Amino acid sequence: MDKIKMLINGEWVGAGEDEWLPVYNPSTGEKLAEIVNATEKQIDTAVEVAREAFESKEWKSFKPYERGQLLMELATYIRENKDKLSELECLDVGKPMTQARNDIEAAARYFEFYAGAADKLMGDSIPIEDGLLDVTVLEPMGVTAHIIPWNYPIQIMSRSVAAAIATGNAVIVKSAEDTPLTANALAKWFAQCKLPKGIFQHVTGLGSTAGSHLVSHEGVDQITFTGSVKTGITVMKAAAESVTPVTLELGGKSPNIVFQDADLEKAAEGVKNAIVQNAGQTCSAGSRLLVHSSIKETFVNQLAEKFDALKVGRGIEDPDIGPILNKRQYEKILSYLEIGKKEGKILTGGEPVKVEDTSGYYIQPTIIDGLEHNSTLAQEEIFGPVLTVFTFEDIEEAIALANQTEYGLVTGIWTSNIDTAHYTAQGVKSGQVFVNNYGAGGGVQMPFGGYKKSGIGREKGFEALKNYVQIKNIAVKYNM
Repeated sequence: MDKIKMLINGEWVGAGEDEWLPVYNPSTGEKLAEIVNATEKQIDTAVEVAREAFESKEWKSFKPYERGQLLMELATYIRENKDKLSELECLDVGKPMTQARNDIEAAARYFEFYAGAADKLMGDSIPIEDGLLDVTVLEPMGVTAHIIPWNYPIQIMSRSVAAAIATGNAVIVKSAEDTPLTANALAKWFAQCKLPKGIFQHVTGLGSTAGSHLVSHEGVDQITFTGSVKTGITVMKAAAESVTPVTLELGGKSPNIVFQDADLEKAAEGVKNAIVQNAGQTCSAGSRLLVHSSIKETFVNQLAEKFDALKVGRGIEDPDIGPILNKRQYEKILSYLEIGKKEGKILTGGEPVKVEDTSGYYIQPTIIDGLEHNSTLAQEEIFGPVLTVFTFEDIEEAIALANQTEYGLVTGIWTSNIDTAHYTAQGVKSGQVFVNNYGAGGGVQMPFGGYKKSGIGREKGFEALKNYVQIKNIAVKYNM
């Protein structure tokens, strides 16, 4: 069993007098490691060190292309160690190995993408009048705090850290207390790279203590948070005390809309994958199915057959669906299923699964029909492999149903009619819209974020760079 120490000021921090928290393998229930529950003093030190590193002549002398070269080296390192990192992600989160491998490649792609962007983020010149040169300069925010969720730790860490370092910021990562292994693995690379000490630091601990102190710290200049709406609101309130800008990605209740002219086989495969990936523990999961009434019975039966064929098991064995992260999340999902049994009809699944020789928590992939549009299961993010089904009669009703939650993260549209596709895409209140696909293979280049309570700002793509820079306008008067 490993004791995972924090990386602060280039040193590994964690001693016997610190409070240590257990980390468990969701697939088996076995203890994997222990992490430090960082104290306020340790967080203070990390912020002070980050400030010193950011202001240092050493860091200011790093040219943008040199930052890019370092990020490219990290992308190469990730690919060279993909087997080890995939296993760590699988053990830590419980997700199937195939999905873990995809996450490792996505992490490499983020560092690769933002490596290429590091020297291509430019200001502009603004025409005012003769004798006045007006330009905008993009400058780094300073010290950025990154609160990483437990469901996609290496992906979500990589997408924000890469963009922040590419733009010249100092980074403090607070990994989720349940899933710190791959963050620690990347911290080991940062500890040995050419970056100044303090430009990248990794702290661990409970969100309610270590995370809370970090996001409320006056020395932090920008916060990126991925998690629940409730915690996101808490982060936003804490940031408001020091007027710290935030980027929030807070989840969704995303619909897949299947029209009567869709390719039903492709749609069924897409709808299935959108909800069972990572056992449904995905902010962008397609957790609502909106299907035209004329094809409902045919399509849902086809979908149920696909669900019934899915294998549930330990992540390391590469099944279709792995475990639920922990007992708390497992019991929450079961409570939703009980509501579903009372208020609707379970078409398939709906029960726990016992996997031999494990103490992990597993749930059958589930389809629930017969719910009211305003029911709890239709409105709340379950964060498990649970799909709710609703019907519509025409395109206007489909759009209205798609928009009938407090979220607006992703929408899938399945149709062979280009007019239907464009009209629906325009009508839905959603940060991403996919037509005849769902997810586009991760889409490192595509801006990701939501409308309404799904969050503030965008991650991924060039848009994410804007989170980590501020605009300075310089006007120069000259005489001829």
